Amino acid sequence: MKTSRLTADESLPLLVTPAAPDEDIMSLDVSELRRLLRENGALLFRGYGIDSPARFSAFCARISDKLLDYTERSTPRSVVEGQVYTSTDYPADQHIPMHCEMAYSRKWPRIVWFYSHVAATEGGETPLCDARKVYARVPQSIRERFEKDGVMYVRNFRKGIGLPWQEVYGVKTQAELERYCTAHEIDFEWKPDGVLQTRARAQATIRHPETGEAVWFNQAHLFHFTSLPGPTRQALLSAFGEQGMPRNALYGDGTPIEASTIDEIHRVYREVEVAFPWERGDVAMVENMLVSHGRRPFKGERKTLVAMAESYPS
Repeated sequence: MKTSRLTADESLPLLVTPAAPDEDIMSLDVSELRRLLRENGALLFRGYGIDSPARFSAFCARISDKLLDYTERSTPRSVVEGQVYTSTDYPADQHIPMHCEMAYSRKWPRIVWFYSHVAATEGGETPLCDARKVYARVPQSIRERFEKDGVMYVRNFRKGIGLPWQEVYGVKTQAELERYCTAHEIDFEWKPDGVLQTRARAQATIRHPETGEAVWFNQAHLFHFTSLPGPTRQALLSAFGEQGMPRNALYGDGTPIEASTIDEIHRVYREVEVAFPWERGDVAMVENMLVSHGRRPFKGERKTLVAMAESYPS
């Protein structure tokens, strides 16, 4: 294999291409790939002829022998096969903010793969962002408040709005839901109108377990109600008020996060993010505790598949 940079001034991702036309991606040294991932945060495999979900899944499984199910879901996805999913099933005109996968939870995948099965005719990039740089650039006063209190993620489950709680938590009955929440330290309340509200407190920053580096690791800006598209946000606020929004993020002590703080976090992400155009057959491997990702709006058909592995903490 050969390694290079997509552009001279961008560190993400490290481009990995065949050293010879017949080089098989399945022949690459796994230990070397893991070293490169740890050092660079993200690898982009291009030119290896990945042409099917099965081939993508086989490559992921060679790196890590147990792929993960998508649990505690926050967005809609469809199963393609096994533990391979579609990327977030949001409308093409919507932007998905930068985030580390499942940073709203107390467990998350160490590795996330993306496979471009069909590249959009325009847009649809999966921008990447070094979460260490985000940590360093978030203003100190904001960072200290988040590190002190953490983040509280609030969900209000109503029939016909967002994902049902059965799908999010992988349960069928109220009794199963209550056992799941108790086991995972998620507070829950059944409202008189039948709405289920859950409240989960999680970290805002972490230290990487191998390098010790500080990382910005939360989804406060994504869950916060101000991140919804304007018309949708106003309609939901009118119907349910701020406390009844389908999703919201608060400081860990339960006090509201200022809209100006969320705006500042978005600004930092925009400064740091790096984007590259997908080519059909590309596979990106991302170290989820070092690098966040998002999605830009697109035109035309786009089919990007996702797999995850190595739950942390184990």
